[in-house]
Amino acid sequence: MAQKEETAEAAAPTSQDGEDLENPEDPKKLKELVELPPFEIVTGERLPANFFKFQFRNVEYSSGRNKTFLCYVVEAQNKGGQVQASRGYLEDEHAAAHAEEAFFNTIMPAFDPALCYLVTWYVSSSPCAACADRIVRTLNKTKNLRLLLLAGRLFMWEEPEIQAALRKLKEAGCKLRIMKPQDFEYVWQNFVEQEEGESKAFEPWEDIQENFLYYDEKLTDILK
Repeated sequence: MAQKEETAEAAAPTSQDGEDLENPEDPKKLKELVELPPFEIVTGERLPANFFKFQFRNVEYSSGRNKTFLCYVVEAQNKGGQVQASRGYLEDEHAAAHAEEAFFNTIMPAFDPALCYLVTWYVSSSPCAACADRIVRTLNKTKNLRLLLLAGRLFMWEEPEIQAALRKLKEAGCKLRIMKPQDFEYVWQNFVEQEEGESKAFEPWEDIQENFLYYDEKLTDILK
């Protein structure tokens, strides 16, 4: 069963792949932390396997998971029905902006207004209220865009502000879904680095189906 706490009190510092920083007073580790830039967006085609295993795991107790990983597929269709597809991922660093915002600022400007776009997002966690508002505004003014959003976890789903934001997304035409085990497998196969060019089979964690059902029920109740 997914646990019911979003963050842990007095949680030990962790790196982005979930490894404990056992000695935060270590001069080398302190230097690394101090030298981190205030904000950057990481982009690419495939993310490291250890990042996926930690950041996308569909637990609700999400200590250390203080960023969003967004894997996207963009399908552009012209009037003749021809489709061109592209994909990649965005990762937000620190707290100055989020990956959803980065998609609109860095990927979407290249969109051709003469084409119709179907965009699919696989996100490690559902949007915060501010990002949901940006999605709503973008969908309302961009009539050639359809968005399917699949989330590994629900972010702070008990908060009324978040629940209202998710309902607004639905009203704006965004299709919302919780990632099923086969969706995690799809991300693993298409967005995660494979060692030495060999495709390693996806190994689901023990409670992946149980936690999917937990979050799916919560989202269904919210969107009623």
